[in-house]
Amino acid sequence: MSRRRLILEEMGLGPVWRLRDVKPEVAAHMAADGATATAAQLATPVGEALDIAGGAVTTEPVVPETASEIDRRSRILAMDWEALKASVARCVACPLHQRRTNTVFGVGDEHADWLFVGEGPGAEEDAKGEPFVGQAGRLLDNMLAAIELKRGENVYIANVVKCRPPGNRNPEFGEMSCCEPYLTRQIALIKPKLIIAMGRVASSHLLQTDQSIASLRGKRHDYQGAPLIVTYHPAYLLRNLPDKAKSWADLCFARDTMRDLAGNALAQ
Repeated sequence: MSRRRLILEEMGLGPVWRLRDVKPEVAAHMAADGATATAAQLATPVGEALDIAGGAVTTEPVVPETASEIDRRSRILAMDWEALKASVARCVACPLHQRRTNTVFGVGDEHADWLFVGEGPGAEEDAKGEPFVGQAGRLLDNMLAAIELKRGENVYIANVVKCRPPGNRNPEFGEMSCCEPYLTRQIALIKPKLIIAMGRVASSHLLQTDQSIASLRGKRHDYQGAPLIVTYHPAYLLRNLPDKAKSWADLCFARDTMRDLAGNALAQ
């Protein structure tokens, strides 16, 4: 049996996307997120990561196995901001919803040039429903200020998953797979000029790679036409203070990249 099949069965999803022991009103919410997807829309990959800053990562393509799963993704990819927020708020597509206090959709300028993507909510984020509000969030705010940016002003902050994984562990493959269309749609609506992937989970998810943070740093990558730069997750930096200097170098590279993008736009 395939690994993905095992994951789906563990989530309670049979070959016809049927949840076991789910209340009718919950099933109705899930059914409300369905339509038809094109092959191109199914091409966005996600990955499974085992460490924020380093360690083994195994990436796998998203290959929906049922019509309902395909339908759900297609409908999400057609949503506007209001519908997308409502869909995340009522989402029960994976087991993470069972323990959440709040979903953590994202925050900031919905037309921002800068998009920062982290891993998933922690305890404080789960309590407040906003990403990066704890100690790691305060460090992120300082990092933004260092390159003359500010939360909410031409900056949007989101995570790979919208519910807190138990014990702040890394999101699992099935969880990221369920949340993938939400982040994909957020990026499509924002149309950022530059994406900053913070940590191993975000970088492996967005770039579909098992390369280390060290090998990805200092390079301009591409995410569906948008430039993407990789740096360390603020939570990792709190535990590994010497790497703050490396993160500062990444931020300077990102700032210079944005300036180059602006200069090229003016030249055209």
